[in-house]
Amino acid sequence: MRPGLAFFGNLAGFLAALSLAPFTGPLWHWLFPELQRPLWESRSWFVLLGEHLALSFSAALLAGAIGIGAAVLATRGMGQRLRPLFDALFALAQAVPPIAVIALALPLLGFGAAPTLLALVLYAVLPVLRAGIAGLEAVPAGVLDAARGTGMGRLRILAEVELPLALPVIGAGLRVALVLAIATTAVGAVAGAQCLGTPIVTGLANGNAAWVLQGAIFTAWLALVADRGLRWALG
Repeated sequence: MRPGLAFFGNLAGFLAALSLAPFTGPLWHWLFPELQRPLWESRSWFVLLGEHLALSFSAALLAGAIGIGAAVLATRGMGQRLRPLFDALFALAQAVPPIAVIALALPLLGFGAAPTLLALVLYAVLPVLRAGIAGLEAVPAGVLDAARGTGMGRLRILAEVELPLALPVIGAGLRVALVLAIATTAVGAVAGAQCLGTPIVTGLANGNAAWVLQGAIFTAWLALVADRGLRWALG
């Protein structure tokens, strides 16, 4: 199946499932007869989707800016000495579970989206850094020499030559970062952030496995849609 067809097929199915979710009460009552309220109705799925995407895209944009900036610095002259430090710091940041980052950030940032955003950025920046370094280092030396020969300065070479040529590799890192952010945003519900993880956390707190399952299905499906979409968009 072509990537575009796979993406639009998944997207159409996902949106249709969200639209039909409020009418699936009989199905969930049949699957979980022991529960009085097996169908999630506390908040619109589309509202949760919008807030989930806002958090995810904000985190991916911040992670992209930090990762690309660090990659540029790590491939410039004296900045190359910082590469092992950057890699170690961002690898450590990704190794810390997002839920732990949220717990540590709560006293400073309070409940809501802020601690979740911090956790997502720390979790997603490493693939952007590594993709940025790989992409910039893959630019042929001959191309850089030719650019210098035309009188282009360092910043212009970076903006007009290096970054455009490195974009396919950087794009792959951004895709990984966005999918990680979308898949991980659900844990932000622990800190009170509204997202597709809200039914999961609420279900766990109330012993409602049906809500947990509904939230998990839509969270995983959204991550799949995002991955297919970015694969198609980035070729």
